[in-house]
Amino acid sequence: MHPQLIVLGARLLDPATGGFLPHTALSVTDGLIGALGGDRDIRALAGTATEVVDLQGAVVTPGLVDGHLHPVHGAELTHGLDLSGCADLDAVRDALSRARRDLAPGAWLHAWGLDPNVFGDRPVEAAALSPVLDGVPALLQLFDAHSMLASPRALEIAGVDGPRTFDQAAEIVCDAQGRPTGLLLEDAACELVERAAPQPTREERRDRLARVLRAMAATGLTGGHAMDANGDSLALYADLDAAGELPLRLRVAPWCQPGADDDALRALIELQGKGGELWRVAGVKLFMDGTIDNGTAWLEHPDCHGESTHAFWPDPAAYTRVIGELHRAGVQTATHAIGDAAVRHVLDSVEQARHENPADLRHRVEHIETVPDDTVRRFAELGVVASMQPTHCTDFTRADHTDNWSRRLGEERAGRAWRCRDLRDAGARVVLGSDWPIAPYAPLGVLAGARHRRPSRDLSLPPHGPEQALSGIEALRGMTVDPAYAAGEERIAGRLAAGYRADLSVFAEDPAAVPATELPELPVRLTVVGGRVTYRAADL
Repeated sequence: MHPQLIVLGARLLDPATGGFLPHTALSVTDGLIGALGGDRDIRALAGTATEVVDLQGAVVTPGLVDGHLHPVHGAELTHGLDLSGCADLDAVRDALSRARRDLAPGAWLHAWGLDPNVFGDRPVEAAALSPVLDGVPALLQLFDAHSMLASPRALEIAGVDGPRTFDQAAEIVCDAQGRPTGLLLEDAACELVERAAPQPTREERRDRLARVLRAMAATGLTGGHAMDANGDSLALYADLDAAGELPLRLRVAPWCQPGADDDALRALIELQGKGGELWRVAGVKLFMDGTIDNGTAWLEHPDCHGESTHAFWPDPAAYTRVIGELHRAGVQTATHAIGDAAVRHVLDSVEQARHENPADLRHRVEHIETVPDDTVRRFAELGVVASMQPTHCTDFTRADHTDNWSRRLGEERAGRAWRCRDLRDAGARVVLGSDWPIAPYAPLGVLAGARHRRPSRDLSLPPHGPEQALSGIEALRGMTVDPAYAAGEERIAGRLAAGYRADLSVFAEDPAAVPATELPELPVRLTVVGGRVTYRAADL
């Protein structure tokens, strides 16, 4: 059988060793790397139907994988107005005013990426954006995607006129008179207003998702760990996959929320393994807290406002029981845990589950924004994967700790921000990702942030926690070798070797050697998933 694809003139970079392989070409058969060698020997394997690509000295790495992203939610959310570039309230008001002028009568204004730092010392509330939003139903998602601002008209349409009680740590923030301020914390509260807005058709959602995934492939991404299966996400993945339009390999973890009973857990367990050629349900996503920026994280000591004192699960012991049930069923878990108390409780729960059943499962903790030394050491001891998003640190906090996140925590805890270096040095596997749509999905930007720790909007500013920076090859491992390990696929993915998946990312130069501040501009030459070209530079 002749190969389906041959690439020639390549420099093959192995992140596991940090060096280049002594080959310049490889072949792909049935979606797997078939052979590696010199150009002449590999070219001789070609048949009439073989696609041959001369890379002209470009650098091939194992396919880059985003360790944490939300494709369907992000495709829908980012269809609205992008506020992520607004650095102050005036810029936000100007952007909303321009968008309002283009609205049809009665139409909703949707926006995303709102940074709470623009409010300065003012409360995060809809009144700060009056009169721009007066009379307009508007939903403004804050950058953390755990909170949003709803305009008075949106609240009125949704029938939200006071506080509510939820099964999770969600809140409709109200003033002293019990009137909603517009700030909605966590999904249960946000959904009350979101479902009152007009919804896109299924075909619109499918088209938006397809466009986003194609754009991701053009940045060099070959795969992602999708951390939700909400709504009809799985059906959309299946539809694109069956049509040959899924350009990324997706590993999907559906949510388990507080209050999940035995039937809900059984359904999640039975869902494992469902999938198609390029997508599969694998694992379960849980939440142990919210975010520091909106005061819903779980900290061992309150923040400066007396907030972030409770777990997302009203009964943390119930979370521990769920982890034990999923562990016994052989299901990997990935838990959102940002604050030190949340991370500690997740590790305690995994330790208890392992004690009761020593099955070798690679459980994960997502985010890990501030933790003390004794917690850092436990990741390697328990075999728990650390899933980190370095651009959350670089783009939403400041080295001088004047940002909302740092001010809430205080100097000591803000000084323990995103400890990628310490976790890796302690022996933990550190998987890197974007958490898109929270931060941009371009993987070269994620790799750059892990190395320079500077705000991407102004690289002249000082780095936040430069001692936690990773080297170029360490960062690259965080999006190749380590995601494969976290998925239990280290024998079939994350390497350039015969028999491994032919998921390839190709760049004009070595992404581990290009200066970190220049890395986001490195040209992507080719992206390949399972031997199928999903992106090709126009001049290649």
